[in-house]
Amino acid sequence: MTTAPAKRMSKADRREQLLETAMAMVREQGTDALSLGALAERAGVSKPIAYEHFGTRSGLLIALYRRIDERQAATAAQDFARTPKRLGDVARLMGASYMSCFRTAGPECHAIFAALKGDEEMERVQSELTAAYVEFYRGLLAPYAKVDDAELQRRCVAIVGAGEALSREMTHGRIDEADAAATMASLIEATLARA
Repeated sequence: MTTAPAKRMSKADRREQLLETAMAMVREQGTDALSLGALAERAGVSKPIAYEHFGTRSGLLIALYRRIDERQAATAAQDFARTPKRLGDVARLMGASYMSCFRTAGPECHAIFAALKGDEEMERVQSELTAAYVEFYRGLLAPYAKVDDAELQRRCVAIVGAGEALSREMTHGRIDEADAAATMASLIEATLARA
C-alpha cells in the first residue's frame, strides 16, 4: 500500500509556516541565529523557497516585524471598539493596550527591531508604522485636544516614543506591565491637559 504524497502548501500558508518557524527560532536562539538557510532547514524546505518569500535576511526580519505590528494593530482596534468618553479612561485604555500588545508580542519584537537598526528598508518601514500609530492616537485624542492639529500630531509622536521606551523597559523586566501602562496613561493625560 502506498501513501498519498503530502499536500503542497499554498504560497500564503507556506509564508505563514516560515514566519512561525522564524519566530520560534528568534524566541529560542535570538536573531543572530536567524538566516534564510537556517530557516529553510528548520522548516524542512529548500533554500530557494525561503529566498523566494523574503529575498534577504533583512526582508525576513521586516516581515516578522510587520507581522507583529499587524497583530498589535488588530488588538488595539478591538480594545478601542468602544472608546470611552473621558480623557482619563481613554488614556488608561491606551496605556494598557500598548503594554499588553508588547507583552503578547514578547521580547522577540524588540530583538527583531534591534537586529534591523541601520537597515534602510527597516527605517522606511518603521517610519510608516510609527505614522500609522500616530494617526490612530491622533484620532482617539482629537476630541480632548486643546491644541491645533499640528501640535496634536507632534504630541502623539511623543506619546508613541514614550510608549516604545516604556515597553522596552517592561520587556527587559525593569518595570512591570501595570506600572508601564499607568505611566503611559499619566503622560497622555498630562500631554493633553495643557494647551
